[in-house]
Amino acid sequence: MDPVTISEHNGVRYLHLGTEWVQGAMRLSQPNELELLYIQQMMMWQLFMDQPTHIMQLGLGAASLTKFCYQNYPDSKITAVEINLDVIRACRALFALPDDDQRLHVIHRCALAHLQSAPMQSVEVLQVDLYGAEAHAPALGSQDFYNECARVLTDEGLLTVNILGNVHVHARHLNYLQQAFGAVAWLPESHDGNIVAIAFKTPPVVDFEALYERATQITMAYGLPAADWVEGLEQWMQGD
Repeated sequence: MDPVTISEHNGVRYLHLGTEWVQGAMRLSQPNELELLYIQQMMMWQLFMDQPTHIMQLGLGAASLTKFCYQNYPDSKITAVEINLDVIRACRALFALPDDDQRLHVIHRCALAHLQSAPMQSVEVLQVDLYGAEAHAPALGSQDFYNECARVLTDEGLLTVNILGNVHVHARHLNYLQQAFGAVAWLPESHDGNIVAIAFKTPPVVDFEALYERATQITMAYGLPAADWVEGLEQWMQGD
């Protein structure tokens, strides 16, 4: 497994896997908030679903999404799957990840193996952010992988995924998603080649006026820039 390394700058602690690539971040004064833009974008499923029963993260990173969902969705089961045991240990020791309880389960396992053993239609929300040390492309991302993601999601289920790489990596993963899901959209590239996509088991009826209203509610409740997500989805729909 890649070695875990830690850095700090201007009050933010960063998780690395032995390289300069950032795998996650936590502001020390706000350990349960989402520090990185693309991590915030991974919450854009909130525009389309209110109270999921089961939220699953594939790839723990610095546990930002896991902590945020655990704190803000007290009626939801939260499962995080991480292949690197040292990442789990670092998150518990240095990134304020709570211990497991009846709602929170952090599992040391390969994400694909976990999906293959998970019951069909057992998850409402999947958040996928799987990268190794060099982070040139997702560590998992075959057609079989995305098919398994779709299999474990309910009919109303949603997936958000961080796709980091060049245009060829983006195109390949988006094509796999489109083959596995009923509808796929994505936000404009953020920085360093990140794009965040959202995939729907069942194609949604999109009302942008309603989405902007929902975005206002999300910002008020969670402090996230949800209107930017709606604007990005509008740009995607218009082909900008």
